[in-house]
Amino acid sequence: MLAIYKKELHSYFTSVLGWVFIAFFLVMTGLYFVLYNLINGIINFSYVYDGIQMIFVFLLVPVLTMRSVAEENRQKTDQLLYTAPISITKIIAGKYLALITLLAAAMAIVCTYPLLFNNLIGKAASNGETVDFAVAYGSTFGFFLLGAAYIAIGLFISSMTESQVIAAVASGIIMIFTYLMSGIAGLLPADGIFHFYFLAVLILILAVVLYFWIHNGWLAAAVGLAAEGLLAAAYLFFSDRFTNLISNILEHISITDRYSNFTLGIFDGSALIYYLSVSFLFVFLTIQRIQKKRYNR
Repeated sequence: MLAIYKKELHSYFTSVLGWVFIAFFLVMTGLYFVLYNLINGIINFSYVYDGIQMIFVFLLVPVLTMRSVAEENRQKTDQLLYTAPISITKIIAGKYLALITLLAAAMAIVCTYPLLFNNLIGKAASNGETVDFAVAYGSTFGFFLLGAAYIAIGLFISSMTESQVIAAVASGIIMIFTYLMSGIAGLLPADGIFHFYFLAVLILILAVVLYFWIHNGWLAAAVGLAAEGLLAAAYLFFSDRFTNLISNILEHISITDRYSNFTLGIFDGSALIYYLSVSFLFVFLTIQRIQKKRYNR
């Protein structure tokens, strides 16, 4: 795994992608730092991350992760990896660690901003006002966890295609949906029957996806019918629970909402577990996706 990690990390710093990512990240954080903290005198450093969050999710992460596996698929160099004397788990783990190391390198530079800002306001302020470092570095840590989760999602999407463009566009669409998830939840009707039909259609879609995943029509149909039956039984006996069900689920699993406590300087253990779980889940799915391709060759 260490060899893969070093190879991937070296490739980012010897190509334009890694430097462009870091440069654009620093430009955006610097811009909002100047706008919010220096010009408007806002002491709360978490505003910087709030400002760049949408651009980070919609643009930076998809561009960073688009080539991670898709490029291997396009150039057919994945076949060499599949036959190498190293497990797929170590290969994907090495790629993922290289990606979050790149993010950590960019954020390490941003970590100096609160110190610089505190030094500036310490000289200028007459009321003894200083930067709240718990908020500044709490939001930094939370943003890193947020980025690690989104990078894992982007890595998984990259493993699904040979085209970097498709990987970037698909990642951007999916990630902007997760970013807007809470807002979308508030627009859904509260009626229970709507949520029942919504889940029924979703199960049908997932059954089709399962068919293309395992190429077994009977099994996909059986799983889909079983899930639809369980849904119908649940609605029959617990119809009152379906009111605002999808909205509540979307708000509960929203990736960006979990970040809010960190911006208050609160170490949220449940959010830490959530982000680690999301990262682990999508890295695991990426490994399973590639394992499936390996055994089908």
